[in-house]
Amino acid sequence: MHETGGGGGGTMSADPQDYTIIKEGEAEILMRKNEVFYNPSQVDNRDMSIAVLRTFISKRKQEHEAYLLKRTKAATKASEKDSSEPAGEAADESLTNDEEANRECEVSEEVHQDEPCSISKELVKTLEGKGRGELKPARVLEALAASGLRSLRYAREIEGIGQVVAVDNDKVSVEACKRNIKFNGSVACSKVEPHLADARVFMLTHPKEFDVVDLDPYGAPSVFLDSAVQSVVDGGMLMCTATDMAVLCGSSGEVCYSKYGSYPSRGKYCHEMALRILLACIESHANRYKRYIVPVLSVKMGFYVRVFVRIYTSASAMKNTPLKLSYVYQCIGCDSFHLQPIGRTMSKNNSVRYLPGFGPAVHQECSDCGKKFNMGGPIWSAPIHDQEWVTSILADMKSMQDRYPAYARISAALTNVSEELPDVPLFVSLHSLCATLKCTSPSAVIFRSAVINAGYRISGTHVNPLGLKSDAPMDVIWDIMRCWVKNHPVKAQPPDQPGSVILAKEPVLQANFARAVASLSKAQAKKVTRFLPNPERHWGPKLRAGRKITSKHVSLLGPQALNGTVDHEDEEPTAKRQKAQEPSTNS
Repeated sequence: MHETGGGGGGTMSADPQDYTIIKEGEAEILMRKNEVFYNPSQVDNRDMSIAVLRTFISKRKQEHEAYLLKRTKAATKASEKDSSEPAGEAADESLTNDEEANRECEVSEEVHQDEPCSISKELVKTLEGKGRGELKPARVLEALAASGLRSLRYAREIEGIGQVVAVDNDKVSVEACKRNIKFNGSVACSKVEPHLADARVFMLTHPKEFDVVDLDPYGAPSVFLDSAVQSVVDGGMLMCTATDMAVLCGSSGEVCYSKYGSYPSRGKYCHEMALRILLACIESHANRYKRYIVPVLSVKMGFYVRVFVRIYTSASAMKNTPLKLSYVYQCIGCDSFHLQPIGRTMSKNNSVRYLPGFGPAVHQECSDCGKKFNMGGPIWSAPIHDQEWVTSILADMKSMQDRYPAYARISAALTNVSEELPDVPLFVSLHSLCATLKCTSPSAVIFRSAVINAGYRISGTHVNPLGLKSDAPMDVIWDIMRCWVKNHPVKAQPPDQPGSVILAKEPVLQANFARAVASLSKAQAKKVTRFLPNPERHWGPKLRAGRKITSKHVSLLGPQALNGTVDHEDEEPTAKRQKAQEPSTNS
């Protein structure tokens, strides 16, 4: 169960001349051809993780200081009271269990200047007795370490990390990791600790021990999630990658359901839905242990999705989970989709009741084109980013651009994320709308202006350059397109086509296509590059370690990857046919 799929066996030479030295960031590793998995295109993933980790460590320190300040206030107030209770007990009673578990979320951000300059010795002892007076350096677990490159970069490049535990269940990978740790010097040797173990067993036997757990498997992470959510401390972070995009995007819905507990819809928004399916799956595993997640960043990058979530423990807060999940109804004839929340709340006096969501959200037939709906989900329908975090990550990255090999790509992705509407799940594609109606496409600026002039919000999405997020309902979207088609007529279509049915209705809303001030985002107005091409050909997924590279892999790896070591498996059938034909020709 390693990121890498292991590699063939054999004794490894420690002579660096037998290996290729690969440098990424401040780390260097020794690699031998396809012995241990390494994918250069994952530099985006590693850079993004380092950027998020730096912000996490900074915020972790701020939250700890604020938490200590809050406890100091409570202890000071208790000591000033003329009470028979000891100050320590009063201070303890001032915090409920939920506040203790979720101190990172609930501490006050205001620091008053009139705080006392000194604290009594009794109060100091009280605070120290709780064991929270000093913040220990963060412990990181890389559950699927492979060559150890990611662990080495964490240890060498991020201040505030005390230990990185690199786990893999493949002997070849662990030996390579040990070799690379030694090759990177004393800092790596003192901080990175390799282990040969099954990641699931290791995490289960180390509950709530790691501030950060990083899962970056080759394929689906679903089998690791149950143990991962138990291994993270309260307020800690789980970083998780999924590369099985074909499954998550709907090519095999039943497989996705068996792995993630959600059924995907094959819409233009499928990659964002993949993110939301993964988040819903992590939340489901966390809920089994009275825990819940708070996403800080969720991105689709290249051929995979990556989510960064914080994990907290609270039985009461966990009750809000049904409010964050929804089913998706996707019309099979047009681009209309609708969300059905699983739960709702009802407030009466000071109490809150949790109830099932109202339904159905749609009729049997689409109100726009008359076709049926496919049902998908459940997905995470709450925000998938924390915009404050995104802003902090971007600012931190800009201050040290030279330390990120993939700075241009990840800053472009984060810029797009920072401009997304945070409370609007999924999106529509302007080109897909026009394809349904068989009409010419308005420019994105014109369409966005029409939505804004109608009184709704609209933004782009980091997932798709042509995607548009909006809180406008689908009937408003189609009314805008009907008004566009009136000014730009289309050829007659068969009356049973979805586009014909949609255009047969008169628009209720009269669209205003006048240029709106907010029709361009800040990045677009400043002409900031938001989507970058791949830096080279064959930039994407790679073979598992140990797999033989054959001529059929040229399209994936490129001809230079063969280097004359082609395994001519694809030529065997031809040779067999020739042998089979020889007896017949002789007779």
